[in-house]
Amino acid sequence: MREAANPLKLVAMKAYRAALLRFAQDGKAQYDTDGLLVIAPDATGCEKVIAAGPYTHLHATYAQVLTEHLPGRILAPGFVDLHIHYPQLDVIGAPAAGLLPWLENYTFPHEKRFSQQDYAEEVASFFIAELLRNGVTTPLAFGSSHPTSVNALFAEAKKHNLRLITGKVLQDRHSPDGVRDKTEQSLRDTESLIQAWHGQARLGYAITPRFAPTSTEAQLKGAGELAARYPDVWIQSHVAENKDEIAWVHQLFPKARSYLSVYEDFGLLRHRAVYAHCIHFDGADRSLMHSSGAAAAISPTSNLFLGSGFFDYVGADAAGFAYGLASDVGGGTSFSPFHTMLAAYYVGREGQTKQGVSLRPTQLWWQHTAGAANALGLGGVIGNLQPGCEAAFLVLNPQATPLLARKTAQANSLDELLFAMIVLGDDRLIERTHIAKA
Repeated sequence: MREAANPLKLVAMKAYRAALLRFAQDGKAQYDTDGLLVIAPDATGCEKVIAAGPYTHLHATYAQVLTEHLPGRILAPGFVDLHIHYPQLDVIGAPAAGLLPWLENYTFPHEKRFSQQDYAEEVASFFIAELLRNGVTTPLAFGSSHPTSVNALFAEAKKHNLRLITGKVLQDRHSPDGVRDKTEQSLRDTESLIQAWHGQARLGYAITPRFAPTSTEAQLKGAGELAARYPDVWIQSHVAENKDEIAWVHQLFPKARSYLSVYEDFGLLRHRAVYAHCIHFDGADRSLMHSSGAAAAISPTSNLFLGSGFFDYVGADAAGFAYGLASDVGGGTSFSPFHTMLAAYYVGREGQTKQGVSLRPTQLWWQHTAGAANALGLGGVIGNLQPGCEAAFLVLNPQATPLLARKTAQANSLDELLFAMIVLGDDRLIERTHIAKA
């Protein structure tokens, strides 16, 4: 009350009136058909959510705040994409027999080009624009093995005040010329990039071994030492995606209990470590994810496209480890979070246990927003529209297409409304992506 009466703070505030979607701490969706979202800069100048809730409860307190009324629209948290490869932008839809042939025939040849500064900058510009067009306000992205790729992506994200986490890929073996790096130089480059970018604006660094087979033990050991030296940076890689890949890991690391334990052996499993796929796990792997604090990036369009398998939601929930959704472009087939959520719905029905689950639309949406934020260790900061969160939000138009308008008009519950948007939605549903001003 006192804040709203302060004329100086009133000038800085901005309010939006529309339907409002957000999530409680326990992951349950909260929805106001007529809501109010109030934002204002904090002491550092970053726009934060000040209040969110039913318009009838809040309008008297914030009656003097400039309010934009958006009838028929929905305000929702910006999406968090837990795993995406920016150097694979132009690899989307490349045909291949499976993961390893796809890497050899398409991915590695394309990633060679990111040694060129101009090319890296052009792709970074398109990549960021595509994320924003699809409502993604926080990506955890792979660069290529070239520092130029990381510098270009960080610089472009900074222009847009975007919260972005990325890192230079580490791959010093079993990789062709042009993408294979040198062990010591790769670690020096990684530390230099951490020092140059981590913590600047909303930027964060992720130590990024491509996957265990493409790093020597020396490189993995060095990556673990960097992770210990910089405990607030992220770690990202791939694990247990494909059965051929798993067999290869067993040949290369015969003393390791499992593929996942390779990363544990080198100090690369901890809080803020995010591993893509996590499909072919046993009970010990799932327990290790939970005890280490690592999180899974579920990549359903990629897993379906490459025939890798299905994420086991039942097993993950029983073990209690964190997870969230990811596009995994370019193995993934779309930047659209709606396409990813729909694919996750399919995957849930085909889980490893064969029990299957029918994921509720609110739970799917949580996995791509507040749940993904929790997986990153950024719960309460991004992926939600509760007070204290960064003001990164979307204005959704549920009448964006004739079929979508027809379907959403018939929705009798929040689940029906959200599922209609998941099934029928794409970038046209995103009317506006608001990035918090710094």
